[in-house]
Amino acid sequence: MTTVLDSWAALRYLEDHGRAAIEVAALLAAERPVMSWINLGEVFYVIRRAAGEDAASSTVRDLRDVVVAELPDDQRILQAGRIKYDYPLAYADAFAAATAQAHDAELWTGDPELLIESAPWRWRDLR
Repeated sequence: MTTVLDSWAALRYLEDHGRAAIEVAALLAAERPVMSWINLGEVFYVIRRAAGEDAASSTVRDLRDVVVAELPDDQRILQAGRIKYDYPLAYADAFAAATAQAHDAELWTGDPELLIESAPWRWRDLR
C-alpha cells in the first residue's frame, strides 16, 4: 500500500512530536511514502522561518532520502485546483489530497482541513 505524507505529518515527525512522530518514524522504517514537492516546499518554508536557510535546505535534503518526492504534473495541478474549489482548505493541502488520490493511497495527516469525512481521498488521522 502506498502512503502519502503531507507537511503536517512531516513537521510533527521532524519535531519528534507525539503519536504522529512515532507513527511516521515507523512508516519510514518500513517504506518510502510519497510527498508532493508542494508539501516539501511548505516544510522548507516553516523550517526556514524557524531556523534559517541552511536548516531548511538540509531538512528537505534529508526528507528526500526517505520519501518519494513528486513534482506535480498538469493533471495533478488541475486536480488540486478542483479540490481547493470544492473544499475549504489551503492550496498546499489540496496537493497532498490530489497526490493521495493519484496513488489511491492513504494520506497521513493531522491537519483538520484534510480530515473531512466525505472527502474523496482516504486519510489517517495522526493526532
